[in-house]
Amino acid sequence: MQIDSSLLILLDFQIIMAIIFIIAAWRWGDWRNWKLYYPTILFFIVGNFSYTLLTYNYPLWQFESPLLKTTGSNFITILFAFSATILLFLPYYPKGKVKQIVYILIWVFIYTIIERVSLLLGFFSHHHGWSIWWSLLFNLFMFPLLWLHYNKPLLAWLISIIVAIIIIVYFKVPFSSMK
Repeated sequence: MQIDSSLLILLDFQIIMAIIFIIAAWRWGDWRNWKLYYPTILFFIVGNFSYTLLTYNYPLWQFESPLLKTTGSNFITILFAFSATILLFLPYYPKGKVKQIVYILIWVFIYTIIERVSLLLGFFSHHHGWSIWWSLLFNLFMFPLLWLHYNKPLLAWLISIIVAIIIIVYFKVPFSSMK
């Protein structure tokens, strides 16, 4: 039995997740104030595209899709799911340290579970020493960094560049792998 190619598109995990994130952002995101979040959306997109270019031939993690291939999966996830994340994450950021910690942990849990399911279904892979534990640690860093960028963008850029260099050095990403 041959599956119709339009059905295959609907079965791709990255497309499904992007649609879920878009629907959630449409329903609960703060679209009225999207211009306030736009710089942080771009920060998130640029960070992920930079990772994609810097580790092109030496990925630490990678979206997998038999239909969209890696590049298509990256574009779908980065442009739609990650952009929607900002519209859902920033507007509801609570006041008070305990509530902020819980809120960040909820988002870290969501992202880590999505990655774990993606791994189990074969739509995501780890390479060169990266693991779900590194992703968990990265997510614990990423969500506060997104909030920091929203409030103090230059400091967030500085910290993200330093962390990127640390990751490149620690995981021995060769300069020859960079595109």
